[in-house]
Amino acid sequence: MLTKRDLLRSAALAAITASTAKSVPVHAQTSTDRPGFFKAKDIAEAGFIYGLPIVMNYAVMYEYAVDRNSGQFKAPFNQIKNEPNVFTYKDTAIVTPNSDTPYSFVWMDLRAEPVVLSVPAVDPKRYYSVMLCDGNTYNYGYIGSRATGSEPGDYMVVGPDWKGATPPGIKKVFRSSTQFSVAGYRTQLFNPDDLDNVKKVQDGYKVQTLSAYLKQPGTTAAATVDFPKIDKQLVKTNFFEYLDFALQFAPAQENEKEIRAKLAAIGVGPGKTFNFKDLPLEQKLEVGLGMKEGERKIDEAVATVGKDVNGWRISSLPGDSAHYNGDWLKRAVAAKAGIYGNDAVEAVYPLTRSDSDGQTLDGGKHNYTLTFAPGQQPPVSAFWSITMYDGKTQLLIENPINRYLINSPMLPAMKTNPDGSLTLYIQNKSPGADKEANWLPAPNGPIYLVMRLYWPKTEPPSVLPAGEGTWQPPGIKRV
Repeated sequence: MLTKRDLLRSAALAAITASTAKSVPVHAQTSTDRPGFFKAKDIAEAGFIYGLPIVMNYAVMYEYAVDRNSGQFKAPFNQIKNEPNVFTYKDTAIVTPNSDTPYSFVWMDLRAEPVVLSVPAVDPKRYYSVMLCDGNTYNYGYIGSRATGSEPGDYMVVGPDWKGATPPGIKKVFRSSTQFSVAGYRTQLFNPDDLDNVKKVQDGYKVQTLSAYLKQPGTTAAATVDFPKIDKQLVKTNFFEYLDFALQFAPAQENEKEIRAKLAAIGVGPGKTFNFKDLPLEQKLEVGLGMKEGERKIDEAVATVGKDVNGWRISSLPGDSAHYNGDWLKRAVAAKAGIYGNDAVEAVYPLTRSDSDGQTLDGGKHNYTLTFAPGQQPPVSAFWSITMYDGKTQLLIENPINRYLINSPMLPAMKTNPDGSLTLYIQNKSPGADKEANWLPAPNGPIYLVMRLYWPKTEPPSVLPAGEGTWQPPGIKRV
């Protein structure tokens, strides 16, 4: 009779694939200094949950700032890349991308010296935000309409160990918990004819090292880093090698010491050289099983995140280090549901895969409607949108009218019902010329919908606190 342990091992054996990555051979740990099978499996599981956002972030950084041939490359470190358009189905590096605020990105290398981000004066009617997110996926600060207003200003971003003085003229200093970090800019586009105005705002975004800002000679450059290639296939087998690599740029915070010590016991962490390919079979099984279980727990938590309100899940997932407070599952869920999401005060994201009866949304099988009662559209200080994604990939979908979302700036062109309510038609084929202004094209299969409420109002009616607010999104009805 097979014991539970034998079953686990045989299941894992079927799931493990040989790693193909090139890496330095290391000697497997001897049985005396390594935790036993089940303990090692538990560490790998906890490590996967802890490490997933860090590895996901590394993958995006690699595509955007390191690999010039990735097809998604934006710009080298400490240089801004303005996207003069919104994301479409061709953009695949980030899952659940936003398609209503053209992005600008700067990946910052803070090892040698701080970086100064300068913003221009922006029309108060145009929402914009600069979200600072580090390698731990902590949102550690904001510049923009809500956070700092529409005035011009210079802001300094420093690395975890920076001890220098703040020069005059710097409005605020933001400290990243890791040596590499990203600033994600969102600049509101009112309509397709507004693109040139967005470009003018983007032209005013300036990025320079502190020495360049002070017009002084540059500091000594940081050492060249050999960034390991990463792709979806390599992550499956080399996950802990990427985590191992990324952690060297992320000094351990107080609440990380316990998980870091556990990871060190299976050979992951600064000074370690974890190498999946060279592990003995039993250790591969431990790691593979732990990763599988960690992934299952994350996916389960993503599916039930936040509070169910009329079939929409509403939560306030992303935030800073204090917001997560060492809850690694919460952080992993935030990354998996949509990495680089905003804090709830900046934006709330009701999301759904279900209609109001709890049935899975499927554009290949049904047509749907979403109706906002008169005066019941989302209460925001900036704007709101509803974006359509492929339910399998969480990417935008190709469609005949190149419409990926419906947002509040589009309202003047849309038709309201005689009672003043607004109905959106969510379906794969056109609802007819008379209704096309209100059509949100759906895939011929599973649907994933995300509402974005930018700068949600805090006074009632409000979606805040997320999931408990006085305003609730209406359910999606099957036709």
